[in-house]
Amino acid sequence: MNASWKRNTALFLGSQALSLLGSSLVQYALLWQVTLQTRSSVMMTLYIVAGFLPTFLLSPFAGVWADRYDRRKLIVLADAMIALVTLALAVMFTLRGTELWLFFLAAAIRSVGTAVQQPAVSALLPQLVPEDQLMRVNGIQGTVHSVNMLGAPALAGFLMSVAPLQVIFYIDVVTAALAIALVALFVRVAPRPRAPEQEGSSQLTEIRDGFRYIRGHAHLVPFFSYLGFILVLITPAAFLTPLQTARSFGDEVWRLTAIEMVFSVGMMLGGAALAAWGGFSSRMRTMISSNLIMGACTVALGVVPHFGVYLATMGIFGVALPLYNTPATVMLQERVEPAYLGRVFSVMTMLSTALMPLAMLLFGPLAEVVSIERLLQVTGVLVILVGLLTPLHRRLMSFGEPKQQPPVESRELAN
Repeated sequence: MNASWKRNTALFLGSQALSLLGSSLVQYALLWQVTLQTRSSVMMTLYIVAGFLPTFLLSPFAGVWADRYDRRKLIVLADAMIALVTLALAVMFTLRGTELWLFFLAAAIRSVGTAVQQPAVSALLPQLVPEDQLMRVNGIQGTVHSVNMLGAPALAGFLMSVAPLQVIFYIDVVTAALAIALVALFVRVAPRPRAPEQEGSSQLTEIRDGFRYIRGHAHLVPFFSYLGFILVLITPAAFLTPLQTARSFGDEVWRLTAIEMVFSVGMMLGGAALAAWGGFSSRMRTMISSNLIMGACTVALGVVPHFGVYLATMGIFGVALPLYNTPATVMLQERVEPAYLGRVFSVMTMLSTALMPLAMLLFGPLAEVVSIERLLQVTGVLVILVGLLTPLHRRLMSFGEPKQQPPVESRELAN
């Protein structure tokens, strides 16, 4: 690993923080506008589906590109595409006003860039960071993102109160341009040789190879199944709490801002704690602990009657989330062969972008006939149940065990 890895990593994380700031502003502004303008869970569901479907469809190809091409250039191109599209949409908002169909169009087009960027970012980090520092660096990345997300809701709420919506779009363009400059001009990554079997292969062949690789590794199938169950079950807590807040506590923008800010503070603290602590020696034990906390918080969100207690619960939920997300990412970075990292992470992107919006096809309409509080209570209990049963799966638990280091003699010979 190059001696300048800390400088490279810091520059890269800084660029991603800038990119995330602009994207978060747009994300919050569009979601809140749809929430407040329609007050309909069905319209929220349609908006969410518009934002995930392109990512889901493109992710298998994006994983191949992350394994086939220069990941740094892919990240730059994805940011540039999002910035150009955002600029065009800002002009359309200026000319046509805040028509509802433009919100769906914005979500759909921006998700194309997300599909390309996410696998490339996750697969690039092991090229920058020594393996024994991956958990801490991923924890730092989570903390940086949480700090960004802490400021983004407040800034989005302020800008929505004093300026037209398209101003937020222009800010996103500026932050994307700065992020592109940092990655393109200052981040240096060593060339990465492709696996021999990739040379001359078609993209569809490489996609099939990626899925064959996952099926051929006994730990990956139960691991992705476990991730999928949790993603479905926390969907109401992830997507319906803004609507629950508007219905049960009041539809003022400051309340929507408050729940996002408190959640982000929790994520910032959880990411910082994980960066300092490193988690349990077993990655799965860390994830299961997070599971149980998130399940308990989901139940609590469905029963607390006071907004202050509701905010505190959201904060605890935020603390727990990095203890789940970060070990999941690190386990793949540690265990998956570098030539397949992009494609494996593209499957993870497909799960994270598809399962929750698809679950909203159930939970969204259901929230029109069943109280959101009841949905949170039931799904929270199920999350706790999954957390209690997971330790019984020995193969899955072994996937999270520390990698065995080679004997000292072997390491000396390798050096």
